[in-house]
Amino acid sequence: MSAHQYTKSPMAAIHISDIESAINYWRTQKPSPDGVTLCAEVRALAEVYALLVYYHETEADEASMPFDAYAAWEAWFDTTPDTPCIAICSTSQGDDMCKGCGRTFEEVQYWTEMQPAEKRAVWRRITLHGDAWRFNRYRERAIENAA
Repeated sequence: MSAHQYTKSPMAAIHISDIESAINYWRTQKPSPDGVTLCAEVRALAEVYALLVYYHETEADEASMPFDAYAAWEAWFDTTPDTPCIAICSTSQGDDMCKGCGRTFEEVQYWTEMQPAEKRAVWRRITLHGDAWRFNRYRERAIENAA
């Protein structure tokens, strides 16, 4: 492996909040016809969600998710924004962490090689941290312009 090759995380995990978002997406896409019956996607994801709750876990291992649940989650994932980039990349100026989006130099450089769960883990981290320009300066400007 070359020094510039992206090093994958040992286990990509899908956070319970993403599974919940995927469930809600599918409930909107395929509403219950009778208020009781669930579509196949919701049933598959609900099983994973229920096990996480039962075992007091917050993340599901991407590799061990049942095929139908992962396929439903991945279809939801495809509807989310792919990259947090706001086209102001300070890593190109030598920063280890981008001031614009909050990703590390390695995450910016190898984003296209990352698996969906890895991308969602990055999105979760930068959203929780919330200090990148994408989360504050542009939000503040939007509020100012709306007023």
